[in-house]
Amino acid sequence: MGGLYLEELSLSHFRSHRAARLELDGRPVAIYGPNGAGKTNILEAVSLLSPGRGLRRASPDEISRKPERLGWKIKADLRSLHQTHDIETWAEAGQSRSVKIDSKAAAQIALGRVARVVWLIPAMDRLWIESPEGRRRFLDRMVMSFEPRHAEAVLGYEKAMRERNRLLKDMVRDAHWYAALEAQMATQGAVIMANRLTTLDRLASAQVGAQTAFPVATLQLQASDDKPLPEGEEDLLAALRDNRQRDLQAGRTLIGPHRADMSGIYTAKDVPADQCSTGEQKALLISLILANGRALSEDFGAAPILLLDEVAAHLDAGRRAALYDEICALGAQAFMTGTGPELFAELGSRASHFEVTDDAGTSQLKEHP
Repeated sequence: MGGLYLEELSLSHFRSHRAARLELDGRPVAIYGPNGAGKTNILEAVSLLSPGRGLRRASPDEISRKPERLGWKIKADLRSLHQTHDIETWAEAGQSRSVKIDSKAAAQIALGRVARVVWLIPAMDRLWIESPEGRRRFLDRMVMSFEPRHAEAVLGYEKAMRERNRLLKDMVRDAHWYAALEAQMATQGAVIMANRLTTLDRLASAQVGAQTAFPVATLQLQASDDKPLPEGEEDLLAALRDNRQRDLQAGRTLIGPHRADMSGIYTAKDVPADQCSTGEQKALLISLILANGRALSEDFGAAPILLLDEVAAHLDAGRRAALYDEICALGAQAFMTGTGPELFAELGSRASHFEVTDDAGTSQLKEHP
């Protein structure tokens, strides 16, 4: 069987899980139990099989089970396009995260070459009404699902910008000090903008003609302060140079990809997403995740692993069933959480079902047929 899915997942001293093991077969995974039992912790572990800090953006020490604080480890057997990879990621107490793929040490970015993981968590429900920073982070996660090296461009741009901002705060006026930093920001910034715009085009294409119960979202990229948003390397370099005096007065860089914002419109109603109801905003988010999955299925050759935390919130039974049908049609291994088994009744035998309970602060995992 091809596709992309976990065959086995093992956790050791990972948050509330002293030890846990899931044997899987590619079907969606329904995880239910009371709040605080440790359901989301399983999804977080899967998210760390991709580059970055995972769905909670936690530091390695924050993840380690307390009170032991011995460090933590995740092991997974990943089926990826007719190949099986042995993946390990862990952190010793006080150390940064390490990765091995097929028993060989690897950089985190290498995870993006064998697995694509996309998630939707309750914190994202406020996406359309929160700050532009949250929308940029949401967009960049989708970008990285297509182009894992996008993270390197973002890090390179931000590093150069921090150095430039230091010069601005110190009121350095000599142009020679800025030239190399601005050239680096322009190079990396142009890559960032191109990747973001390409991703929006891919999402738009994946929504056109799709048979879906979820509303289409029209996305646009613009400056968060309504200023011009330079895209190409030459335009960005010129903008940084021309804006230097204004940046000196502000003590920070006021133009560039870090000022971009993603807006959304409920296409059928022609209503901005931030003016939609709570349920409509959730449906638009789910629509984007499904579009991301469809586009990745064409681009990567298999649907990504989906992490949908408390996905049933704000969905009625009809739309919930429609979501499950779309996930199964996509062929995605979706890890979904909810408080009770009734939320996944429409899935039936199309999914694996696991119950998570809390035993004096330690999560216990049980599979149900």
